[in-house]
Order: sequence, then C-alpha cells, then structure tokens
Amino acid sequence: MKKKINIIGAGIAGLSAGCYLQMHNYDVEIFEMHDIPGGLCTSWERKGYNIDTCIHWLVGSSPNDSFYNLWNEILSMKSLQFVDHSIYSKFYDADGNSLVIYSDINKLEEELLTKAPEDRKLILSFTNAVRKFSKLDITSEKANELFTFKDNLKMFTKILPYIFIFNKWLKISASDFAKKFKNPLVKKAFEYLFTPSSSCLFLIITLGWFDKKSAGYPIGGSLNFSKKIEETFLKLGGKISYKSKVNKILYEQENSKYKAVGIELEDGSKHLSDIVISAADGHFTLFNMLDGKFLTNQIKDFYANKKTFSSLIQIAYGISKEISTDCHSNNYLIKNPINIDDQTNADAFSVRILNFDPTLAPSGKTLITVTFETYSYEYWVNLKNNNPRKYKEEKDRIAKETLNLLEEKIGNIKDYVKMTDVSTPSTIIRYTNNWKGSFEGWEITPEVGLKQISKTLPDLLSFYMIGQWVVPGGGLPGCLLTGRDVAQIICHNDNVDFNPKLNKGKI
Repeated sequence: MKKKINIIGAGIAGLSAGCYLQMHNYDVEIFEMHDIPGGLCTSWERKGYNIDTCIHWLVGSSPNDSFYNLWNEILSMKSLQFVDHSIYSKFYDADGNSLVIYSDINKLEEELLTKAPEDRKLILSFTNAVRKFSKLDITSEKANELFTFKDNLKMFTKILPYIFIFNKWLKISASDFAKKFKNPLVKKAFEYLFTPSSSCLFLIITLGWFDKKSAGYPIGGSLNFSKKIEETFLKLGGKISYKSKVNKILYEQENSKYKAVGIELEDGSKHLSDIVISAADGHFTLFNMLDGKFLTNQIKDFYANKKTFSSLIQIAYGISKEISTDCHSNNYLIKNPINIDDQTNADAFSVRILNFDPTLAPSGKTLITVTFETYSYEYWVNLKNNNPRKYKEEKDRIAKETLNLLEEKIGNIKDYVKMTDVSTPSTIIRYTNNWKGSFEGWEITPEVGLKQISKTLPDLLSFYMIGQWVVPGGGLPGCLLTGRDVAQIICHNDNVDFNPKLNKGKI
C-alpha cells in the first residue's frame, strides 16, 4: 500500500516535493490556502495587465548550469523562453548621475573603473571575485543529510581553492563594503542597489550567474512558471486541495517522542497521513500549527535574532503606450523622501519597465512596477483590518506621489495610465501567510552565513519542513532543492531508489 503524504503549501517547495514523491510511487496531497499555485511565486490580472511579484531572474536558465537539469526534472525547460538582460540595473543618485551595472562582468568592471578610477584596487578585487565564483558549482544532486564521508571529502576538495576568498566575502555586508569606496556615486550605488545587510558573497554569486547567462527571465512570468510545475504534479497523479488552510498538524505520542499523523484544516476537517511536510510559512508552522512545542535552540535563535528580508509596497501602472528603454530595471535616489508608513520615509525606489515580456501587457502597452521596502508590516495589517477606508486612501496617496516621481524620471506617462494596482505587506500576508510579509525569508547576513535550519524536528517523527524558511537567501533554487532533498530522504528511509530522471518518464 502506498504511503500517504500530506504537504502543506502549493508554493514552489511544496510542488517540487510533491512531484518527486509522486514520481516514486507515494500518494501525495497538497493543501493550499489560496486558490492558485505558486505561493509567493505568483502574479495577477488587472484590466488586461499581468502584475508579477516574483521572478526577476531564474537561476539555472542556461542548459550549461546544473540547476537547469534539476528544474528540467519537474518541468520542461525547453517550453520556456528566457530573456538575458545585458544590463542588470541602472543606478541614479539624487543629482541624476548614473552608474550602469552590466550583466557582463568585463563591461561592469570597465564602467566602475571609468566612474571611479580612485577605487581601482577595490573594484578589481570585487570583479575578480565575481569571475572566480562564477566558475564554482557546488550544487549537489544528493541531499546533504545523506552525504557519506566520501561525499563530504569530494565537496571539500571542490571548495578548497575558494575557502579564503569565500570567507572574506561572506563576512562583509554590502553596506560595509560600500563604505570602503571613495567615489560617492559608486559608494551610493553599492549601498542602495543591493540589500545593505546581506553578505557581499550573495551579491557576488548573483552577478556571477548573470555573467554566465544563467539568470534569465522566463517569458510568461511567475504564475506561468508555477503552473508548469503544478501541471507536472497533477499529471503524475498528485492531488491539490485549494482553499484549504491548515490550522494544525496532528501528532501522537510514540514512546518518548511524538509522530506526525496528519493535519486539521480551518473548517475542522482532519486528513490523516503517514508523513507530513510543511512547505508553508515557517513561523506559522512552528508556533501555530505545532503550538510552539518542538522548538530547538537553533529555531529559537533564528526567530528571535536573525534578520528577514523586508516586505514590499508594490505599485503597478498599466501604460497605454509602448515605452522603449535600454534598461528594464532602474533605481533612483530622491531628494525629497516619500512617507510610506509609520516607520518608512523612502529616499530611494526601484522601477521595472516590463516591456520585454509581451504577456504582461496588451499589445502596444507597457506594465511598470515600482517597489518600496518596508519592515512595518503591522502598520499595514492593522490599517487594512481596522480602517479600510484609510488603508485605501494611503495606497492611493503613495500611488499618486510615485506617479509624480515617474513623470519626472521617465516623462510623459501620466496621461497614459489606464490601470493602477497597489499591493502592501497586508496583501502578501493575506494571500501567502508569510511571516512579517517578508518577500523571501532569512537574509544571508555575515552573521547567518550559509547556516540552515534543520528540515526535521528531533522530537517529532514523520515530519519535515522545506522552503525559504529553512534555507537563508530565499529564492526559487532553495525551494526546489529542499523539496527535492526531503523527497530523496524519504525514499532513502524507505529503501526506494531515488531516480527522478528515470521516473519523470511517467509523464
């Protein structure tokens, strides 16, 4: 008889785990609070415009990248068309001076040296690190939890030539690195373009992906990508119950420990299983579904002290004309900050001109999105719940003030705005239940480094956690890997040969 596995959450992690387990003859059902797949990897339609909130790039877009092969296990990568942007982003200071962050590391190096010759030594140390790390591939098809001594030795040998430079860049944050520059434009660019508290190593690895053209944007956007994995899961015989929010993970005592035996939904219905996997929000899983009962010291430390990514205010504008530009992503400093909420006066904002994806806007029109970061999620949740009129007024105010800025920076768009949509931290929490409305999860700070939260709890058997709340850095690759790893671990425990390349043939 097949083992029954309940997965909580139909985001990329839950869908990935579901695909791999179905391939290996398990009976999998995913329970999702929303009515569509993807979790944070989603988009929605407004007046013919497809508003995307997630994928700016996909690690593994090139067939030469090991991640391509992993993605290809759960969807047809050939069915996706990728756009490789020649420019990662443009940065403008408050006086209009600009710096181009090219995707090609040689061009970026030339741009930086031209703008800041006084920082030559610092620039070369950075660009050479990007070149070096772009050659390193430590992605493993084997779950770390199953590594033998031989596996560890092989991985150590691969990493050894990079150890010194690895530690150097891991231990410095983007903001601390920015302070080292003498040139004010470059200093500001490094301070604002990237998450200031994140480790520089994270930035270096990201630019390395762009340099080797393995971080392309998939035409069709986030929801289209999520639906392709959902399609694989359903073809493999998996089941998804939408509009099914899980309130509790059921467990029973087994000797000196406990064992997960199923889940209880918001409507009170219970669904028993042999194994429970949570691909849902980490905080809600641990402190609500499990009543805070199985917390390890590591978990307590993370949730009490470690830094999460911010939440977002995103304003989308549907423009009834084509906007041509050589750069899809622009970052501006502004002299007069915009008040966003009770904790945030924004002196910078990010603009994406999404003219490179014809599926995001009707023919001859353009979708533009603007984002502001905020950690004041409680302000927006309280406003939405207790004063919906004021909530709408504040969204309208920010959209209007932002449009004035866009008119100044881009020019001649006010009269062409046919759609405006504003999402807030409350929106993220309402649709994904993500803790603090964070757009990813844990930041890779110098303090956290590459530490991960265990996918299992010592005192709770037959239970696993996957997704962005066990792997710092967030993003889709971590969701794919944790889902794949847990499926592999379950197969190992049941003496089932884990072979996704062979088993994908079932579809």
